[in-house]
Amino acid sequence: MTRIYLVRHAEAIGNIQEFFQGHIDTELSEKGKKQIAALAERFKDISFDKIISSPLKRAIATAEAVNKYHSFEIYADKRLIEIDGGVWEGVKWTELEKLYPDDYDKWKNRMWEFHSKDGESMTCVYERMRSAVTDIAAENAGKTTVLVSHGCALRNFLAYAEFGDITHLADVGWSDNTAVSLIEFDNTLTPHIVFKNDSTHLPRELSTLAFSRWCKYDEK
Repeated sequence: MTRIYLVRHAEAIGNIQEFFQGHIDTELSEKGKKQIAALAERFKDISFDKIISSPLKRAIATAEAVNKYHSFEIYADKRLIEIDGGVWEGVKWTELEKLYPDDYDKWKNRMWEFHSKDGESMTCVYERMRSAVTDIAAENAGKTTVLVSHGCALRNFLAYAEFGDITHLADVGWSDNTAVSLIEFDNTLTPHIVFKNDSTHLPRELSTLAFSRWCKYDEK
C-alpha cells in the first residue's frame, strides 16, 4: 500500500497577526514551536520512508519536527508551496472584505473561482497539488511518505481526494496548524482518505483555530 501523510505547518506569525501569508516566508510563533513539539511526539513511533516539504520556513521547521526521531533528509518541493495571494499577501483578514469585496466574496462563497490580482488562481492550486501529490505517490509506490504543506494547498488536494471536484472546497474545511491527514493510494493511484485534519496531538490550549478571530472572516 502506498501511503502519504499530509501535515499542515505549525502556527506562524501570519496566523497570529491574522494576515494573508501566502508566499510570505514567516517564522513560527511561540505557540507554533510548542505545536511542533507535540507533533514530533506523534510521529515518534510512526514508520515512514521519506519526508518532503514546501520550501517556506514555517513548513521546513514543521518537517524537522516530524523528523526529530528519524534520520531522513528533508527534500524541499516548491509544488507544495501555499497559494500565491498576489495583492492579498500581507493584508489583514479584517481588511480584505473592504479592499477587495468581489474577490473576498469569491473566497467566502465560491472559493474555486478565487484569483487575486497578481496571484495564483485557485484552479491552478488544485491542479498543482493534485499533480504533485499523485506524482509523489507514483514515485514512492509501496512506501510511506510525509508531505508538509499549507492550509489552502492541502485543502485543495483533500477536495480532490474526497470529492474529485474543486467546487467542494468548502466541504473539506480548514485544518488546524500541524493537523495530519492520511491518504492511501491504490494501484491506479486513486486516493482514499483514511483520516483528515486530525489534530488530536494538540491540547486545546495549543490549537490555533480555537482562538483565532480569522475563523470569523472565513468558513471553518
